[in-house]
Amino acid sequence: MPYPQNFETAKELEVIVREHGAVPATIAILDGIPCMGLTTEELENLAHLGSKARKTASRDIALVMAGRENGATTVSATMHLASMVGIPIFVTGGIGGVHRHGDNITAMDISSDLTELGNTPVAVISAGVKSILDIPRTLEYLETQRVTVAAYKTDEFPAFFTQTSGYKAPARAESPEHCARVIDANIRLERKSGILIAVPIPKEHSASGSLIGSAIQQALQEAREKKIIGNAETPFLLA
Repeated sequence: MPYPQNFETAKELEVIVREHGAVPATIAILDGIPCMGLTTEELENLAHLGSKARKTASRDIALVMAGRENGATTVSATMHLASMVGIPIFVTGGIGGVHRHGDNITAMDISSDLTELGNTPVAVISAGVKSILDIPRTLEYLETQRVTVAAYKTDEFPAFFTQTSGYKAPARAESPEHCARVIDANIRLERKSGILIAVPIPKEHSASGSLIGSAIQQALQEAREKKIIGNAETPFLLA
């Protein structure tokens, strides 16, 4: 998001968390230091940086620290840092996944979010996976990584911008208490893999699926023409 919308959104999300009895800890890397919980001033500085902050996956954390850079952490990096300090739950918009045509051996574009979910015992709450991705292959890969996946109050896996994707969720969670029991059981079992709980976007905010779908196809075609691949593809497609 551009400034100041990104800053206002971040502050609003922290207020929502506090209103529901939890303590928010926005995660980022500032001047090479991983920070779990930003001050309002740090949050605004990061928002001002915008895309100048380095997109940081878990593989990049050491590089950003060594270079004393500023890093905006992806799901994989946020999970890793949260796990290090004992934060068991975090929320995001949408996780990464298997990109369309990612099964092609010449592409193999699979987000490290999925492997981090398979190796880090943190529960991730999101609006599903981004609709620019290959949803059924993403679900298959999560199963391979031993990740517990459930959709909240629905049998269908949500698709970020829309409530439905056309693909059945592996399991269904009926309430916050049900989600908490799943998270607690995962901790007591000492499993090393994480949990993904997909919460559909509210109906009043759900965009037209067909409109989004056609925009995605157009953006994918433009990305191929411009030879935009790897971790640069998602920002391009979302833009």
